[in-house]
Amino acid sequence: MTQAKGPRVLVVDDEPQIQRFLHVALTAAGYDVVAAETGAQALRLAVTGAPDLIVLDLGLPDRDGKDVLRDIRTFSQTPVIILSARDRESEKIAALDLGADDYVEKPFGIGELTARLRTALRHRATAAHPAERIEIDGVAMDFERRLVTRDGAPIRLTPKEYDLLAVLFRNAGRVVTHRQILSAVWGPAHTEDTQYLRVFIGQLRAKIERDPTSPRIVKTEPGVGYRAAEG
Repeated sequence: MTQAKGPRVLVVDDEPQIQRFLHVALTAAGYDVVAAETGAQALRLAVTGAPDLIVLDLGLPDRDGKDVLRDIRTFSQTPVIILSARDRESEKIAALDLGADDYVEKPFGIGELTARLRTALRHRATAAHPAERIEIDGVAMDFERRLVTRDGAPIRLTPKEYDLLAVLFRNAGRVVTHRQILSAVWGPAHTEDTQYLRVFIGQLRAKIERDPTSPRIVKTEPGVGYRAAEG
């Protein structure tokens, strides 16, 4: 009997050694791996190959990976993990704002990459069937009742604090950029108000963290945005 294959991962990278390494490592981790070396191949396989995940390098020989990502997002919401040697904050922000689910820098550890892939798959599942309740480090959000508790005791949040926490909890394990948060909570006209966001993050941490000076629930991604820990 043929063994069922795991989630299909499209790896887009023009470095043969990276392709070989990822094919071996991801296959061993239970994934079905397909490869593309150019942006054109990536787009074709994103349409015809029905991948469950895409690992995308930004430095491709025919196109910038961000342009490939932009095109993918016109027809697919398949999770995309950027895997790139570009470490500038501006590159990370641009890719995440274009719809990347996460960003891993080269050189990288396979353990970190597979953890990010698992998170992306879980997020895809919960996006299709949104959870009614999410708990992280003792703080629980009951979306149906619009109630936030710590260890069972209610936490009083303002409407904006609640909406801010909801965006972070709904994306637990993923970095959410300043622009994405500001647009979702305050609207497109406020996407540059990062100082305003920092104030609200501080207020939120004071209410939900056991130690606001060493936050475990809402982590800062310097220069990029914030990430809620996984439950």
